[in-house]
Amino acid sequence: MNRNKMLAYGLLVLGLVLATYLLWNIFSEYTWSDITTSVSEIPPYNLVMALAFTAASYVCLTGFDWCGVRYVDNDLSYPKIGLASFISLAIGQSVGLAGLSSGGLRYRYYAHWGMNTEDVAKIVLMSGITVAIGLLMLTGIVMIINPADGAEVLRLGEPAVIGIGALCILTVGGYLALAKFARAPVRIRKWTFKMPKLRLALAQVVIGTLNFALVAAALRELMSAGGDVSYLKAATAYVLANVAIIVSHAPGGLGVLEATVRHVMGDQASIGSLVAFRVIYFFIPLAIGIPLALVTEAIFRSRKTHSPPPVAEAGKVG
Repeated sequence: MNRNKMLAYGLLVLGLVLATYLLWNIFSEYTWSDITTSVSEIPPYNLVMALAFTAASYVCLTGFDWCGVRYVDNDLSYPKIGLASFISLAIGQSVGLAGLSSGGLRYRYYAHWGMNTEDVAKIVLMSGITVAIGLLMLTGIVMIINPADGAEVLRLGEPAVIGIGALCILTVGGYLALAKFARAPVRIRKWTFKMPKLRLALAQVVIGTLNFALVAAALRELMSAGGDVSYLKAATAYVLANVAIIVSHAPGGLGVLEATVRHVMGDQASIGSLVAFRVIYFFIPLAIGIPLALVTEAIFRSRKTHSPPPVAEAGKVG
């Protein structure tokens, strides 16, 4: 086992330990009856709206892969891109270390459709960049518009929080500027990266930001069942939770997301809303993604079995 794999597994174990501690810390004060009662108090309308925002978010996530596929100049059809993206992310976001788990699943599908390892690696990289850009953009927006909540959580003054927000947006602007003006590949230490065209970079900004905005809207719908919750505060809680998830490497943000949102929102984040969000955004897509992956794999194997063997080139007659 090489050093990178050891590091990945080590981070996964640490993430699981952290997730276990945080979940125990959150749920130990509640009984099963408390949790089920809290979930049942969420109105059906809010549950339906949260499901709708979640579905829209997963549609946006297919756009992450679409950007990557177009970046490598491949004309693979959107239905195939959507299938690979949904299965990979529905499973990868719950398993943890999404770059590795969803990356492996993406390779299975894209390689079957004729792409090489380098192209798949670029697609995964572009997807990761779209995640970062979307998170930076939404973070910048909420930090500038709603600095009070960010200041309370980060223990900073509001001017500093606004400065962080401005820096996030300027970083995204710098990415777009490179896409517009950088002709040669950008070099960062040992890595070289050819910038996408400006139109594709703009698509990354729009799709990435919209995805996180939709997830925050789903979270807000579930929390607003217990009182008046502003969208900006819910979005602030969600972006800060994502930063904590990235740092902690907890699988699916398990425990970290709930603890951060609870810290930001206080009693407005009821135990029922947190459980419902986990089920709607992670468990339901996972429950759909696993059977879909099994069916797709069976179809791939069936086609491989029934495909005619390659015709050997006839030997020359001497």
